[in-house]
Amino acid sequence: MNELILGGQRSGKSRRAEQLAVQWLQADVPHREALFVATAQAHDDDMRARIARHRADRQRQLPAMQTVEETHNLAGVIRRHSQPHRLLVIDCLTLWLANHYDRIDGFIDSVAVSSLLQAIEQAPGPLVFVSNEIGLGVIPMGREVRAYVDALGWLNQQVAARCPRVCLMTAGLPLMLKGNAPLSNSHD
Repeated sequence: MNELILGGQRSGKSRRAEQLAVQWLQADVPHREALFVATAQAHDDDMRARIARHRADRQRQLPAMQTVEETHNLAGVIRRHSQPHRLLVIDCLTLWLANHYDRIDGFIDSVAVSSLLQAIEQAPGPLVFVSNEIGLGVIPMGREVRAYVDALGWLNQQVAARCPRVCLMTAGLPLMLKGNAPLSNSHD
């Protein structure tokens, strides 16, 4: 059931991931679990508020869902927690990759990325990834920003290749790019 959910800011990516977790937990299958893996670091007041809002939303929508906060070793979390009966929701790859970006040299930690891709391939349980699609606009002005946009685009391609379903969210609406949608549009 691996799925990559792409989209811009406030596009509905996290909400879709949470809906998939609800669907997973409500299926008539005993002993199912869901684990939320948060990758954000609170560097400023705005980010702290955003993280708090997401935590409150998850508590309200998914009170039975546990949360693990991991800003760097995402592959290790997948290896430790992935089980056939446990869905992992990873939100988000965008911030995780930023945590591995060397702002001075403009390099991405390729070992961490390779380790993540290998963990995805070996995971025994279902994974849902959330990531921003930031490459749809103009080419960024700075070399560092261009390198990050390119690296995230490449990572999204690699994760998409490992997921049977890929969804692009726009204005809260899912567009399936690969595979079929397990959720109907609740706004119909």
